[in-house]
Amino acid sequence: MSAAPPALVLQHDLDAPAALLADWAADRGVAIEVVLAGAPLPDPRDRPFVVALGSDAGAHDDAVPWLAAERALLDRALAAGVPVLGICFGAQHLARALGATVAPATRPEVGWLDLESADPDRVPPGPWMQWHRDAFGLPPGAELLAGTAAATQAFGLGPHLGVQFHPEATAEVVAGWVRGDPGGLAAAGTSAAEVLAGGRRHAADARRRAWRLFDGFAAVARTARECGRARSGSSTGT
Repeated sequence: MSAAPPALVLQHDLDAPAALLADWAADRGVAIEVVLAGAPLPDPRDRPFVVALGSDAGAHDDAVPWLAAERALLDRALAAGVPVLGICFGAQHLARALGATVAPATRPEVGWLDLESADPDRVPPGPWMQWHRDAFGLPPGAELLAGTAAATQAFGLGPHLGVQFHPEATAEVVAGWVRGDPGGLAAAGTSAAEVLAGGRRHAADARRRAWRLFDGFAAVARTARECGRARSGSSTGT
């Protein structure tokens, strides 16, 4: 019997890697394949799930050269019932594929924000790392799992999950963003010192919460795929 294909992880920027997601996958024995933006995209339909990571690009900007190809991949995954986890830009892109709008937020959010969750099993509450200037609406039929005055923070729709924050980010990744985007800090009314101090204060708890979020998504994804295979098998039986 051939091995199952790995989960597909779409990475858009070099400074926004899978990080804690990759650590979680290694810890849980989950095989992943990371594909960089602009590279040829594989067929997602036989994958256990797809993850779309963050990006400095705008999910509403159709001039982004690789956006259309990735949208086509998301459309194929959604049509086939492949669970998708969207993170920050990835959540905006997923929300748009599901029929929601994406636009500049009323104000950017950068730093560690406390969030309450309507479903702690899927989205654990607590401080989560934010770094975004765009926001997305709630897709039709989706459940709002968390939000702030500036943005929808998390939604669930069937096996799909979108989160505006960054459960995958490590303190080292965030330090890179701080060095690379001083304008984003200023626009959000925060400072490098404040964000870095928050990383040191919250890193251990954020890692535990990230494991809970990824575990929850993977459990829902596994159940959805098993149900899909069962339905497929029953439809071909006599």
